[in-house]
Amino acid sequence: MSHDSTAAPDAAARKLSGRRRKEIVAVLLFSGGPIFESSIPLSVFGIDRQDAGVPRYRLLVCGGEEGPLRTTGGLELTAPHGLEAISRAGTVVVPAWRSITSPPPEDALDALRRAHEEGARIVGLCTGAFVLAAAGLLDGRPATTHWMYAPTLAKRYPSVHVDPRELFVDDGDVLTSAGTAAGIDLCLHIVRTDHGNEAAGALARRLVVPPRRSGGQERYLDRSLPEEIGADPLAEVVAWALEHLHEQFDVETLAARAYMSRRTFDRRFRSLTGSAPLQWLITQRVLQAQRLLETSDYSVDEVAGRCGFRSPVALRGHFRRQLGSSPAAYRAAYRARRPQGERPTDAEPTTGPAVQQGPPPTPYPEGGPVPLQTRRTPAPVGTSVPSENGRELYVGGRASLPGQRSGA
Repeated sequence: MSHDSTAAPDAAARKLSGRRRKEIVAVLLFSGGPIFESSIPLSVFGIDRQDAGVPRYRLLVCGGEEGPLRTTGGLELTAPHGLEAISRAGTVVVPAWRSITSPPPEDALDALRRAHEEGARIVGLCTGAFVLAAAGLLDGRPATTHWMYAPTLAKRYPSVHVDPRELFVDDGDVLTSAGTAAGIDLCLHIVRTDHGNEAAGALARRLVVPPRRSGGQERYLDRSLPEEIGADPLAEVVAWALEHLHEQFDVETLAARAYMSRRTFDRRFRSLTGSAPLQWLITQRVLQAQRLLETSDYSVDEVAGRCGFRSPVALRGHFRRQLGSSPAAYRAAYRARRPQGERPTDAEPTTGPAVQQGPPPTPYPEGGPVPLQTRRTPAPVGTSVPSENGRELYVGGRASLPGQRSGA
């Protein structure tokens, strides 16, 4: 699931200052950043693939602080450029930041602010969104990051409209992505924006990934409490909601249990989790439905009742909006990819936060064209199956049940 905002036409139309060039991409690296996220923009923008029909970018790798820069596995890197090189770039990418709780270097933040003021496109991949937020570039804007860090981003920067469901958010001159592989989605989107579908498709073939990935982060969310909510009074209310998903209750019920007005509860809940309480509740019910469809032989009607939906129609509507498939098609796709002969075990609704399992393989499903309104194309989760309208849907991998986890 991705979001291409139409709310910032002025930002999208901004012109570069004379010394900046559109084809120059500066990648800003910091010590302690993970090597996978850091390598994504280097691979997308730093390799000449003109023989495959991909227009060439000029890459400048810049150190955001004094080197050498340490990365995953104790490797040390030396960036060929410093912050001064950012002044030539039409696009500046921050692929990662080493700590979601520590402030980035002020010199780097000043360079990003200056680049934005001079018309450069600023991109934050995964935890790179924290650097953009620290620079004030996300104030009043929609943004995303890895679902695991979204509550912290929302709490530390309350003026940022954090949406943990999205794979990436394009707000014109400032773009952010979710974790790890979602950085590839956003970089391909940038190539598509600059040079069209054909160029993005050619690059995707070279990278052996689909040009567009379907779905969003919902399929990877787990039901455990966000780390920062543990000591908050709302933690008890959230835990109660997770234990009673099989019952029918609404956000007003949760607000009453927290002894808050609905408005106050909405504001507090969003600041702690990064989500509106209603959307969070619906997502948890859909996740519960996924588990029951995977691990039981309950009918769709029974699954709806056991997940607190008022009717099977409500389940089908929310399920399709979040995952792009009907519950029946989702179950068929899930069973099609299991080892032959494996039988589901009847599963009762979980009665508490699920235990987190290890991270699943990063799915990279094939996706079809993305609707123009929000560029969101949800799809089921693990294999390719025909949907009702004949299009092929892909169901990406999931963690071992009952928890879900994606690689950070």
